[in-house]
Amino acid sequence: MIKKCLFPVAGYGTRFLPATKSMPKEMLPVVNKPLVQYGVEEAIDADLYEVAFVTGRGKRAIADHFDISYELEHQIAGTDKEMYLDSIRNVLAKGSFSFTRQHEMKGLGHAILSGETLIGNEPFGVILSDDLCVNHNGDGVLSQMVKLYKQFRCSIVAIMEVPNDQVSKYGIIAGECMKDDLYTVENMVEKPDPKEAPSNLAIIGRYILTPDIFEVLRNTPPGKNGEIQLTDALLQQAKDGCVMAYKFQGLRFDCGSIDGFVEATNYFYKNFYESE
Repeated sequence: MIKKCLFPVAGYGTRFLPATKSMPKEMLPVVNKPLVQYGVEEAIDADLYEVAFVTGRGKRAIADHFDISYELEHQIAGTDKEMYLDSIRNVLAKGSFSFTRQHEMKGLGHAILSGETLIGNEPFGVILSDDLCVNHNGDGVLSQMVKLYKQFRCSIVAIMEVPNDQVSKYGIIAGECMKDDLYTVENMVEKPDPKEAPSNLAIIGRYILTPDIFEVLRNTPPGKNGEIQLTDALLQQAKDGCVMAYKFQGLRFDCGSIDGFVEATNYFYKNFYESE
């Protein structure tokens, strides 16, 4: 029912300069795997095998990563180093990959609208690679949301509670609580002043979107920072129909920040690599 996942990966990664001057921030490694591969594996685990990227200038390394490197394969064939390619080989065997470019950085909403040519008229997932999510006790975050979509058939955003002094970093939702982890969205505000925030429920980088979002985005005027905000388009969807917000199970690391990236690296090393 949902088979595509969109990755907006055209951003500059300025918080990681100078490392990201010539390398995409999505290729920064958490231990020995780039951020974007963690996201693609999460999509594939949710049975979203058609992976679409909205890229920009200087992002060729992402396309190269999701392709075969014949020279490397030849050099390490038959050696014990081949095992280090197992995870990416598994991704390449299961997924299909398509790419388009966002020619100007006009916000997340514009990036998603740029991906319409790859998605078409069908529901799809969205993963922001900066947000690295893991769930030791069951399904990944996107898998959890796909199950919800099968029940509600509307756009869904992943949310988490954040301290009040951090709400200005996120899109914030308010709505009716249907049960402990699920809300019907009634309001959304992009990066509000803490004094004006409708709640402390912050949207993180996981979405299920219905295809009418493209038409809504086309008619969404620039908002915060003069950019086309996905939050504004989702609020319009909520007013016209229904948008759900889901308080997911698992951990989320903000790898768009230095502190979050280091925290994720330490966590993944301790929990997935240290014992190997």
